[in-house]
Amino acid sequence: MHPAGKVVVVTGGANGIGRALCERFAEEGAKLVVVADLEADNARAVAETIGGAAFGVNVRNEAEIKAMVDSVQAEHGPIDLFCSNAGIIATDGEPWWATSAPNDTWQAMWDIHVMAHVYAARACLPSMIERGEGYFLNTVSAAGLLNQIGDAAYSTTKHAAVGFAEALAITHGDDGIKVSMVCPQAVATRMIGDFEDGGSAGVDGVITPADVAEAVLQGLAEERFMILPHAEVEQYRQNKAANYDRWIGGMRKLRRHFGNPETS
Repeated sequence: MHPAGKVVVVTGGANGIGRALCERFAEEGAKLVVVADLEADNARAVAETIGGAAFGVNVRNEAEIKAMVDSVQAEHGPIDLFCSNAGIIATDGEPWWATSAPNDTWQAMWDIHVMAHVYAARACLPSMIERGEGYFLNTVSAAGLLNQIGDAAYSTTKHAAVGFAEALAITHGDDGIKVSMVCPQAVATRMIGDFEDGGSAGVDGVITPADVAEAVLQGLAEERFMILPHAEVEQYRQNKAANYDRWIGGMRKLRRHFGNPETS
């Protein structure tokens, strides 16, 4: 798939990877890029620079996602590519157990990293299936294939995001629906906060949002299910599958090296 002439929606489009995707899709000649974000003013600012449309959307609210999809399709025609990109990050916190994060953190991660993807698909699938084509790009993170040291809620929900992307591709591939998931490690966005080196996620370097957008364009062109902006992730994934116990041992060693996120 190439974005030229397409109607594209990007959630979390006001900053970071989402903004880079919006800008790149516009550069590639998309018919319309919809910048959707909880930060409505920032979404409008990005949309103005690229000639797109902006929506203030809380992706935790299914009704807001559906209303946006219905509005876009009524005014601009069918959505060709929906990018579920919105995401958040936290840490386990004291005492740095896998269970340390409070329930509201777990729920927010679940809503944004998993259910928002479900809501987007639920809103877009009827039109896509009817016309026999459509594309979903889900931003997942390498944490969904591997893990994120010091953030069990993030890791767990990103694993679930992989499962849903797989289910979407398996269930609706014969309907003409295509699915890709992009799984970067450390990216230079505000999500990595004060950790300029990316912490444990930055062992293979911190790339820019523009780098991720470039990898996405290549992956969409090839219609690859798994898009890896950090090529090293594929070898880690293979190592994990080949010897789970050894891989867990290696991750424990990495955790000991980096310590807790706030001290690493």
